[in-house]
Amino acid sequence: MNVMEEVKAEGKTKSVSIFEEVAGMGHEQVVFCNDEATGLKAIIGIHNTVLGPALGGTRFWNYASEEEAVIDVLRLSRGMTYKAAVSGLNLGGGKAVIIGDPKQLKNEAFLRRFGKFVNSLNGKYITAEDMNMKTSDMEYIHMETPHVTGLPVEMGGSGDPSPVTAYGVYMGMKAAAKRAFGSDSLNGKKVSVQGVGQVGMYLVEHLVKENAQVFITDINEARLAKIAKEQGAQVVGMDEIYDLDVDIYAPCAMGATINDETIGRLKAQVIAGAANNQLKDEVKHGHMLVDKGIVYAPDFVINAGGIINISSELKGAYNKEQAYSWTEKIYDTTLNIFSLAENEGIPTQQAAMRIAEKRIADVGNVKLSF
Repeated sequence: MNVMEEVKAEGKTKSVSIFEEVAGMGHEQVVFCNDEATGLKAIIGIHNTVLGPALGGTRFWNYASEEEAVIDVLRLSRGMTYKAAVSGLNLGGGKAVIIGDPKQLKNEAFLRRFGKFVNSLNGKYITAEDMNMKTSDMEYIHMETPHVTGLPVEMGGSGDPSPVTAYGVYMGMKAAAKRAFGSDSLNGKKVSVQGVGQVGMYLVEHLVKENAQVFITDINEARLAKIAKEQGAQVVGMDEIYDLDVDIYAPCAMGATINDETIGRLKAQVIAGAANNQLKDEVKHGHMLVDKGIVYAPDFVINAGGIINISSELKGAYNKEQAYSWTEKIYDTTLNIFSLAENEGIPTQQAAMRIAEKRIADVGNVKLSF
């Protein structure tokens, strides 16, 4: 999918506009933010607020094009809607992306200017950290808006959500293992982890503690070597990871790694990872995984630990035990999705989306009746 791509329709070439993409994915609002003084270029996507305000992190990435950034924010914000809904949270889905090199652009003024844009939405969008954003960055954003979560623990916040996100992925992976292998034990299982950032790193820790044989890859070679040494994981090449003879493939970096080129190469019986939007085409590639007999744990289901963690800040004082207890429910939720998919004869991605959309529709009807 590309916002500016040329598509064939009835024998004629038709240009797909941004408005068509926004409408097609069901978004309520997309905000483009520009500030010449700081060099800030950002996009905030608000997908759905039926269940509550749109909560979702801010991703800072040096996108190849502005069109690529638009696609990312649209897909990510919609994923947050499904993530919150399927997790039983009273929150909607939103996301923000900042375009550029964080090493060159990120500073106090830059982040505070972004905070002003978030504040202009009057609480319809609540931000948090995501890729290339840290808890300390949330402090600067918080100087300009109260609509931010993931604040440092010393400020009464929940801090880094990565450990809880990783725990949820681990729970979802165990549920998928139970479905595929008859047992949720990962002892002796071969697991390839693609991306060992904050979430991937914590996931590797869980896997090693359960005596899984772990293979890792990442663009950051120094980090890769450090984690390999600390955890005893085996480093493999970025492209090599698709060809490994493993039981479980865990994509934990950028999305769309499950596509026409990679599905045929994968030997894993389970796919369960932390990356968002893992299926390049959620319909086509969802069916391809079914045809190949691969058990797929939908990403927005099992990586929901992060939003569960930061959502607890909105209720008042952060409760770590409560956050982990809620995240543990991902195990049963994932098993229920597998059962629905089997009963309905549909891919697991579609089953998970159906559950999320039903909850949104049901709550929307309740609100309309008063």
